Amino acid sequence: MTDRTTTDELIEAAATLPPLQPADEFAGQIADQVESFLIAVRAVASEGDLGTGISILLLEISQVLLAGARLGAQVDFTPESDYQPDVGPDADLDGLRLRLADLFDNLDTYSFVFDPYDPEQVESQISDDLTSIAADLENGLRHFRLGNTAEALWWWQFSYVSSWGNLAGALLNALLSVVAHDRLDVEFTGESDRVAAATEMLESAEPV
Repeated sequence: MTDRTTTDELIEAAATLPPLQPADEFAGQIADQVESFLIAVRAVASEGDLGTGISILLLEISQVLLAGARLGAQVDFTPESDYQPDVGPDADLDGLRLRLADLFDNLDTYSFVFDPYDPEQVESQISDDLTSIAADLENGLRHFRLGNTAEALWWWQFSYVSSWGNLAGALLNALLSVVAHDRLDVEFTGESDRVAAATEMLESAEPV
């Protein structure tokens, strides 16, 4: 009885939700965020400034995760065909991965739990995971640019749930950890500095 009541309440609540956006409009918004992410990752890899790069990636990964959450909240999208339309060869992202690996250097390798319900720790590389996310997103973007809106939405949604959503969450946590260590793992030296300065003054003072 409780289960039926809960189901009826959910159905009633869902009926009051605003209608979903048209697919083309929604896909355009996701495409804009995907393109912003891809541009940012390439810029970070090219400029080679780790400090600025981490700040940009924190922002862009957060934004693309918001896009992913919007995809995950939708009903399952259905492609128009059993086979993906041909959108040409996959983008060559090896150069991007190598530049990111050079940029992150000894910070590149990190570990995370891929499935919290099967908590096995996984070791990975930030450069590999950023490139993998970029590849998934870029594939959907090519479908979108060729007018295959249904295919683009299906691919972005499927790959978000199966792959890049989890990787992006792990990367966000890893980059936040880097920032936290950089800002918090600093010894407070204010008091010792004042003591040292006072001692130096006393030692240099002429005896009365």
